[in-house]
Formats: sequence, C-alpha cells, structure tokens
Amino acid sequence: MLSFRAAVTADIAALLALVEKAFRGESATRGWTHEADLLGGQRTDAQALTEILENPNQCLILAERADALLGCVMLADRGERDGRRIAYLGMLAVDPDLQGGGIGGALVNEVERRAREFGADCIEMTVIKSRTELIAWYLRRGYILTGREEPFPLDDPRFGLPKTRALSFVVLDKPLTPAG
Repeated sequence: MLSFRAAVTADIAALLALVEKAFRGESATRGWTHEADLLGGQRTDAQALTEILENPNQCLILAERADALLGCVMLADRGERDGRRIAYLGMLAVDPDLQGGGIGGALVNEVERRAREFGADCIEMTVIKSRTELIAWYLRRGYILTGREEPFPLDDPRFGLPKTRALSFVVLDKPLTPAG
C-alpha cells in the first residue's frame, strides 16, 4: 500500500537520486516517459530541492511503500489570478522501473487533494510540448490544454542541457471541485 508524506530536509539525497533517475540518462529510458532524449545534464539539484522545502508556499510530496521512496511530486500555491486560487503541480517523478503501475496517478490524486485542502480552484502545470505521450496522460486525467505556451530555459544548465533548441512548454490546467 502506498503512503504519502511531505518531504523533509533529510530526504533531499534520496529525492535527488529519484528525480535524476526518472528524467535523465540511461536509467530514465526504462520508463514510459522521460526527457533523456531531449535534455542531458541535471534535472534539478540539492539547492533547488532545498529551496522548495524552505518555501512555505511549496512542498514535495513523497510516495512510499515499506519506507522505500517510489515517487514524488511538487505542489505550490501560486495565489490568486483572475479570481481563482491557483495550485501548481511540478516535478512528478516515479522510479522508471515502477512506471505504469499507478504510482504517478496516485501522486496526482494526492496533490489534487492537498490543493483542494488549501482552497485551490484550479491546478496547472507545464509540460515540454514535444512530450505528447505525457500530455495525453494528463488529458485522460481531466487536464486541459490552455493554449498558452511558455519558453523553456534553454540557456540555464540548472534545468538541463538541451539536445535541441526547439523546446517550449505547454500549459495545462484542471478545475478543482471544493474539498468536502
């Protein structure tokens, strides 16, 4: 059975290993969706993870089974925009050897539940535009393409080393029904 909890500073090394394994390098290609063909270098670093944990408007949610880290997702409270309270879902990562087993979907359900708890009306995310299989996965879960796009930070190695300059993000969102 999966359990969920908020990450703490002591989890940073394990989180960093999980995220890098899920998104970059040969290990990532064992999963059904990854960025290894688009980006080299790092996906994140210990400093970025620490900054998330130290920000009162963000958290990293861990999925564990028998105290083993299987996946994570970042949740942020983005505040009010256009009369709606916006949550942001990011850095959804599942061990590539376990992808396809429902852990990612369970993490998305948990992050949506927590977003409702703090009063979010909507949850949004960005996905690299060429990751069509991942976009389709979110669409099946009720997310909608907003028509908005955002630039990828091509020249910031903290986010990876692009293998192509044709990278951008699409923005997806999903209305959230009130907690109850």
